[in-house]
Amino acid sequence: MTSSSTATRPAPTSFFNLEALRQCHGLEHGTVWVLSELNPRLTLGGTSTDRGFYIYGPVETLALEAAARQALVRFGQGEESLAVHPRCGTNLSVGMLLTLGLSLGLGSLLPRRPLSQLMGMGLAVYGASVMAQSLGSLAQRHITTAIPRNLEVLSVTPQKDWWGRPAHFVAVRWVS
Repeated sequence: MTSSSTATRPAPTSFFNLEALRQCHGLEHGTVWVLSELNPRLTLGGTSTDRGFYIYGPVETLALEAAARQALVRFGQGEESLAVHPRCGTNLSVGMLLTLGLSLGLGSLLPRRPLSQLMGMGLAVYGASVMAQSLGSLAQRHITTAIPRNLEVLSVTPQKDWWGRPAHFVAVRWVS
């Protein structure tokens, strides 16, 4: 599959680079997939920046670094599906937008009686929940993530989150 989101890009020239952010987000997902294959009961979260990504949860630093490097190798071998993750916040955001849009749309079309409005709200929530996963995956694939073709892992630094729980920052470097 060749598309603009998977092609090699020039190095970022500004302080913040959207393509670098999208590739870091894809690498974050790939890393979580690799770690989840090693330990399916592992519960992790993540946040991406244009210079790397944070992984929140109980994972060994060396295992995290190995997983990030393995994800890059697997992306290079064509496993582009690693960039999309079902527990991504994009899915939640898409679900909320769908719920809002359907609620407003149905609310304006239905009679103003409370029971009709309540039924419309229920239908909107149900419809959004049915569509959110599929549309969220599409949004990830085409908007919020990109295949990390220009990144290399520099380092993994153990940190703590706001509540003192284990976290790591995976620093990456843009390569042309």
